[in-house]
Amino acid sequence: MEVVTVTVRRGVVRIVVPVGLVLGLVLAGAAAPAGAAQAAGAVAPGAGAPEADVAYHGRVSLSGGRLAVWVVPENEGPAALANTTLRLRLSADLAPGQELAQGCARAGQREVICETGTLPAHGQGRHIGLRLRLKEWPPEVVVRLDTWWNGGATDRNHANDERAVLALDTGDAYSF
Repeated sequence: MEVVTVTVRRGVVRIVVPVGLVLGLVLAGAAAPAGAAQAAGAVAPGAGAPEADVAYHGRVSLSGGRLAVWVVPENEGPAALANTTLRLRLSADLAPGQELAQGCARAGQREVICETGTLPAHGQGRHIGLRLRLKEWPPEVVVRLDTWWNGGATDRNHANDERAVLALDTGDAYSF
């Protein structure tokens, strides 16, 4: 997957997004045919935003400076979504130079973003599995999960798409 990185030094802003997402946003803002914007997963200008209820379920475990995260994105409806982006924020720094799962990219020292793929109404997206090495071996890590981008959909229930999980360095799996 090709990734575009934008860094602004003075504003300390760093954005990492999949190229397809950038193209979808450009198409949505340009005078492109409505079909092209919808095909890119964007909401056409002037169109009503679809309503969806994105939720995340899975488990997290920490053992010896290695964090395992397994996430199943779900859409409880009523509309299907072409793609969304899950954001994972950690309370500890990630080790440099590690390979991530397909569709995932680092978004900072403590952040990873992953595309979910298509989320059908009342269905699941692709399962996301990450094995992350941490810079140090902390006794615990807080993993925060939320939706970073949802294509402009309306989600009235954020209680199930924003999670915080405390994982102790025991190797035990903590479900959410």
